[in-house]
Amino acid sequence: MATTGGYDSVTKTWSCEEQRPQFGEDLSMGELIFQEMKRHPKDVAQISDSEKTILLREELLMNAMRIASYLRNLGLEQSDVVGIIARNTTHISAVAYACFFNGIAPHSLNIAYLPEIIEKLYNITKPRIVFCDGDEYEKVREATAKLNVKIVTMRNHPTNSISIQDVLQTPVEKGFQPARLKLGNSQQMFILSSSGTTGTPKAITMSNSRKLLNGMNMLTTADVQYAASTLDWASGTAAAISAGVFSTKRIISERAFDPADTLRIIEEYKVTWLMQAPSHVAAIVGCPAIEVADLQSLRYFLYTGGRCTLETQLALRRRLGRDCLNFGYGFSELGCFCALNWKFDEKPTSVGRLTSGLKVKILDESGGPVGPNEVGEVCVNTGDHWPGYYGSPEATKQVYDEDNWMHSGDLGYMDDDGFLYIVDRKKDLLKYQSNKYYPHELEELIARMPAVADVCAFGIWTEANGDEAAAAVVKKPREQLTEQDVVEHVARHAKTEFLRLHAGALIVDQLQRSANGKTNRMATKQHFLQAKGQVSVQSSGCAES
Repeated sequence: MATTGGYDSVTKTWSCEEQRPQFGEDLSMGELIFQEMKRHPKDVAQISDSEKTILLREELLMNAMRIASYLRNLGLEQSDVVGIIARNTTHISAVAYACFFNGIAPHSLNIAYLPEIIEKLYNITKPRIVFCDGDEYEKVREATAKLNVKIVTMRNHPTNSISIQDVLQTPVEKGFQPARLKLGNSQQMFILSSSGTTGTPKAITMSNSRKLLNGMNMLTTADVQYAASTLDWASGTAAAISAGVFSTKRIISERAFDPADTLRIIEEYKVTWLMQAPSHVAAIVGCPAIEVADLQSLRYFLYTGGRCTLETQLALRRRLGRDCLNFGYGFSELGCFCALNWKFDEKPTSVGRLTSGLKVKILDESGGPVGPNEVGEVCVNTGDHWPGYYGSPEATKQVYDEDNWMHSGDLGYMDDDGFLYIVDRKKDLLKYQSNKYYPHELEELIARMPAVADVCAFGIWTEANGDEAAAAVVKKPREQLTEQDVVEHVARHAKTEFLRLHAGALIVDQLQRSANGKTNRMATKQHFLQAKGQVSVQSSGCAES
């Protein structure tokens, strides 16, 4: 958990003290995982709910060493990249650990990516080998045809592919040890991709910084972890790494997220640590199975990666019956949690206090720092070097300045107690007849309706009024709700007269999502326009949520 921080009124900067390190500071994440897995060889490391497999830590370690030896035999060096496009199957953690043992960064992409996106991203990082599911083999083969890569399949193996079982036959080299990083812990450890809602996703590097473990140092060998996200999500990466470092039992499943399935997994395996996307939280709250599920084992219910309405959080809090909700704020470029809220009951609208070793300043429109309770862009300094976007120095400069501050693009403020609040994205600001408003204001309002499961608001630009507000709404199962109900609810409860759904509402089965599971505001807006028979017009509020 975060230590007590402070506010410097001269520089208008908030900071959190660096916690005393639990492990040797010179160890890479790969060395740390290797060391810790040797300490608890007979503990259960992983259970696959979908494949019904169980791995002890010594078995997972041996598998990772075999894969690492295979990569070494291919001549891969620390400057090389390994591609991953795969579900959470039995051996995917071993693939990631093998890369860490060799000091090689894996670049993980979502299985839903189209071949042209895979081709563009892998043309940037140029992996020597790709581990993918057989389901995506042909797509990956097509996308990497010009790269001359080896392809290893994790399940459903085509006849002409190398299977992971073949790789696991590789003898472990005598005296195997994880590699020492040539560039130290600032060396890239993992490569993720941005959501790409406004173009081709960027390749985001994450270093071996120990701050990746911020907010997770309370984990012990008694904990049972579950996260539905795969290795192309920062949360999926964090779950895999923290399980290796803190010797927890990790539950995985190759199935896509399903709220009822998640509730069953929590109950069946007595999950103590759960990490979910906000959209998954909304689905869980709206799932009928939550009324009878036994959730008493949960110690930490973390959710991160986007906005979660207060109504959804309060509904979940009532069902859990205790304060174990932890809203985390961060972004992939940061490589760790910036803030975590361990005090939900006290500050339910906050994303919490800063985590270990981080600094934050809030900048106004002119770029100057502001004090407590003043809204501006949230900028974060981890104290560590960020390698940047892979192969994109110009894009890196747009978000990472010469003083090592990351510009998040999020608007927020710090209160007098050092708690951070996120207001919205800078680019999501809307104007109706010169009156400013944010999509989240409408989303919070609409989410209070008992029949609403999820909502996405956006602006539709008109020459006469500017951004006219609209909303796509998902109703709860078996509930009655009309578009006019939503429009009238906003009109009755909005605190300002201009805040209305002037462009209307649309009841939908589900919101449009990016490949990483976040609400895609642009795609949802386009679906709204098509359903309403309107022509797409440029609006200032169509960015990703």
